Amino acid sequence: MKDLLKTNCFDTQETMIIVGSCLESMQPEAFKELEKISNNIYDVCLEKEHLNMVVTKLIGMVAREKIKKLIFATIDKSPHCVQLHYVIKELENAMDLSNIEIINYVAVNNKLVEIPIEVISISKNLSKLKEIHFSNN
Repeated sequence: MKDLLKTNCFDTQETMIIVGSCLESMQPEAFKELEKISNNIYDVCLEKEHLNMVVTKLIGMVAREKIKKLIFATIDKSPHCVQLHYVIKELENAMDLSNIEIINYVAVNNKLVEIPIEVISISKNLSKLKEIHFSNN
């Protein structure tokens, strides 16, 4: 596993997996599932690093046009890790990602659970979440 922020922007492959740095130790079986997809795994801790640093780094890496698939994976329920999933929208604001497959996972009970981008988007909108929550009760 490579440290995302210490990796050269040319050091990429077609599939790039970005994980919260605690994923491997906290959810090892889920991490092994990711290793089956690709060994091109980068880690970053958003408790330590600012989101903008991650966005800027990924813009540089994606701009090299080698990446065809971006996978983001974190543990579930972490207020820091959830930010990693928000990177996608920031990348979309900066560049065209239409030729890149993007997948988001959270690890729960050592299994990967795919999270649709719509769920990630709504997770930032607390008033909308309140509306959805109370309309279902």
